[in-house]
Amino acid sequence: MTDIPYRSALIIGAGSGISGSLTRLLRSAGLPVVIAARNTDKLAPLVEETGAIALEVDAGDATGVERLFAETEAQIGAPEVVVYNASGRVRGPIADLDPGEVERAVGVSALGAFYSVQQAAKRMIPAGKGAILLTGATAGVKGFALSSPFAMGKFALRGLAQSAARELAPKGIHVAHVVVDGGVRPVGHADPVDRPDSTLHPDAIAQTYVDLLRQHRSAWSWEIEVRPWVESF
Repeated sequence: MTDIPYRSALIIGAGSGISGSLTRLLRSAGLPVVIAARNTDKLAPLVEETGAIALEVDAGDATGVERLFAETEAQIGAPEVVVYNASGRVRGPIADLDPGEVERAVGVSALGAFYSVQQAAKRMIPAGKGAILLTGATAGVKGFALSSPFAMGKFALRGLAQSAARELAPKGIHVAHVVVDGGVRPVGHADPVDRPDSTLHPDAIAQTYVDLLRQHRSAWSWEIEVRPWVESF
């Protein structure tokens, strides 16, 4: 038994970091979990370890996201938890950026999130229950030089989260935006001895996601920030 009040989960944009840690926590709580990514080969070790189901998706493609939800529903039922962890990154001076690459990056970070929230809402509204967690970043709070496409996508993601939370909370659906405000510790790496906990441990971030899922509806968090002590902004 688990005190997580949901029965199934879909993680979009899955990898070995935050998504891997969250998959382990949800599977240990007894939830069936589908993990989705453009390249599912990289998910093989996580699938073998946890028993999660890997499905392929291009998060920036509306038809592909719709198909992913249909395949997920066929595998584990309509997902009661949906986590959007995908993002597009392209760096460089504004004057030099390729418009096509920018469109792709913003499409994954922002439009892909909308497609996923829309598909989740279509299933959660009739059920009157669900949770949608969106992984944000410092770039969704302030933009940095040479990173305009990432900031554009993450600002849009934050706006989507705020709008969706206001619309869907009265319908019993918990929408929360998690600002990951700092560097996430790579799997298998340790922080310098003189700077302990200077990066965010993916297990700790995943625990925050699970804590959000356990919140009572009378006091839902719509946005939460996680950051290490070294950040100065």
